[in-house]
Amino acid sequence: MNFSLDFSPLVPYWPVFLRGAWLTLRMTSVAVIAGVTIGIFVAFAKNSRNRVLATVCSGYIEVVRNTPFLVQIFLLYFGLASLGVRMPTFAAATLAMVVNIAAYAAEIIRAGIDSVPRGQIEAAQCLGLSTWRIRWHVMLQPAIERVYPALTSQFLLMMQASAMASQISAEELTAIANTVQSDTFRSLETYIVVALLYLVLAVLVKLIAYAVGETIFKRRRILRRAAALGRRGLAGDPPGPAPLAHAPYVHAPSRLRARVEGRVS
Repeated sequence: MNFSLDFSPLVPYWPVFLRGAWLTLRMTSVAVIAGVTIGIFVAFAKNSRNRVLATVCSGYIEVVRNTPFLVQIFLLYFGLASLGVRMPTFAAATLAMVVNIAAYAAEIIRAGIDSVPRGQIEAAQCLGLSTWRIRWHVMLQPAIERVYPALTSQFLLMMQASAMASQISAEELTAIANTVQSDTFRSLETYIVVALLYLVLAVLVKLIAYAVGETIFKRRRILRRAAALGRRGLAGDPPGPAPLAHAPYVHAPSRLRARVEGRVS
């Protein structure tokens, strides 16, 4: 049985593949920006003293996290259509992604907020900072910096989950692949190309997330630069025991006696 890969029938479809990849990236970008923004408010609302609001946010998170993403897409697209609310496939898929990622981001950010030491919050309150400044500078920024890798992983998972939007005929990458393989009958080659495109998109999302993190979290750059300087300093030290940081204070009495006796000018 002879078998060989032949990608030549797919060459005319490259513009279609790229259009599907661009739509996937657009959906993911809109979902990430809107979902994280909503997730921040949900995270603070879940920790609020208003028990009704906290219960509603907890229920929203549990419902979204314990139901399949495909069911959520169907509920928004077909369920709302049965009530007379009809949305384009792109809008329905993007809205489902926003609802989904907002719940996961809210729980991740809430865990980061809970990791902020209570003493820092109390110190900010003693300094007279407003509630908005405390939540933004003392709670939210350190929390997001700590959970940023988890958020980035969630962004990648959401981009991969966008393939389910093909079930409502959204013209994203997986839907394009289904159409191309039905036209060319080259299923293996088609899905190899799609897998490579998803890999490229994942690397692109990681690079964008890394650049955003380096821009937002200045403390990370400062700590990394200080660690690099420390390593270079240790590498340039002469062999032997490292000098103690408090050595001048240890030898201060003997130097003082020597100066009194006239041995040191």
